[in-house]
Amino acid sequence: MSAAIVIVGAGLGGARLVEDLRNEGYDGDLVLIGQEEHPPYDRPPLSKSVLIGDQDRVDLKPAEFYDDKKVDLRTGTRVIAVDPASHTVTTEPVGGGAPETLSYGTLVLATGLNPRTLPFARGKAGVHVLRTVDDALALRSEIDGARTAVVVGAGFIGCEVAASLHTRGLDVTVVEPALAPLAVALGEQVGAMVGRIHADRGVTIKTGIGVSDIVGDDKVSAVTLADGTELPADIVVLGIGSTPVIDYLEGSGIAFADGGDGGGIACDETGRTSAPDVYAIGDVANWRDAQGKPSRVEHWNNVIEQAAKVAYTILGTEADNPRPFVPYFWSDQFDIKVQALGHPSPGDDVHVISDDGTKFVVYYSRDGLLTAVVGAGKAGAVMKMRNKLLAHAPISDVLE
Repeated sequence: MSAAIVIVGAGLGGARLVEDLRNEGYDGDLVLIGQEEHPPYDRPPLSKSVLIGDQDRVDLKPAEFYDDKKVDLRTGTRVIAVDPASHTVTTEPVGGGAPETLSYGTLVLATGLNPRTLPFARGKAGVHVLRTVDDALALRSEIDGARTAVVVGAGFIGCEVAASLHTRGLDVTVVEPALAPLAVALGEQVGAMVGRIHADRGVTIKTGIGVSDIVGDDKVSAVTLADGTELPADIVVLGIGSTPVIDYLEGSGIAFADGGDGGGIACDETGRTSAPDVYAIGDVANWRDAQGKPSRVEHWNNVIEQAAKVAYTILGTEADNPRPFVPYFWSDQFDIKVQALGHPSPGDDVHVISDDGTKFVVYYSRDGLLTAVVGAGKAGAVMKMRNKLLAHAPISDVLE
């Protein structure tokens, strides 16, 4: 491979991929392109330690790492076009400047997501989304001058932000159209158990209702719910999901997964896209699993696994003693770590193993087989089930 491996997206996936490639012996040119001005940093702390004020930014690697590994790190640079036929990408500086065409031997797309917003929220001070460190710092700067906050959306980001804002002393209300927090990810029963953690600490949870307006000409002052209720709000945070960043692929011929733009970039089980020598990893990528089922997974550990697999595939190497992968994700809310191991689905049967009102352990099953374990404040009880999940253990055996 004489031409460079070019990675578009300087987040977790891009940073881990360059490390994996070097660790596997690749000594050719590596170019890592990031739209933000910052070097690659970790996103999970943004809604927690960064928002609370304990940290400002958590870089994934020290600054000298990229020089030591001979990585051409180009921050503040966006890719505006990809041409698989000529094996080139076109870039331009975010702050303005002349476009540049860059050749690649292998291209990896790791451009992540953009947060959704609401049409009536645009241009109003005090309304925030949370995706970048700049988003987090902008939100944090307004906390001391605020008393009330409304968080729209009770997914993982919404729940984490609500916990952090309440910890900083704000009166927080969470508004969620589903019937429970995290219902889409964990189902209504377990989502309600997570919601209880918030309610017990004084966060107001309003489920089964949406938002119809954000009040305020220039600066937000309230949020209007679908039933006409008006909630005072000095700060509004929108946690209503995200969409894959794929606009730069227009005209490239690279296929998207079913579901249009929201489906992300279609990949096989090793991250290959429809274009030769082009791969995708992370939140933007829709991989097929061993059974051929496509899915786009927005979790930290999934990115790590995909980066490793793409590195091995590009170089034609194999991991030493590869460890079977069980999906895992976590969410820190107040002083409780909510963890999920396996594939929880809202349609699964739920078996409550323990529940003391705050901490709990729940097993999920489908067609008589264990599919996932979710726990709050019960790390050991969750992680010990990994082998059972790998073995697709019958739930009847697990419950004995």
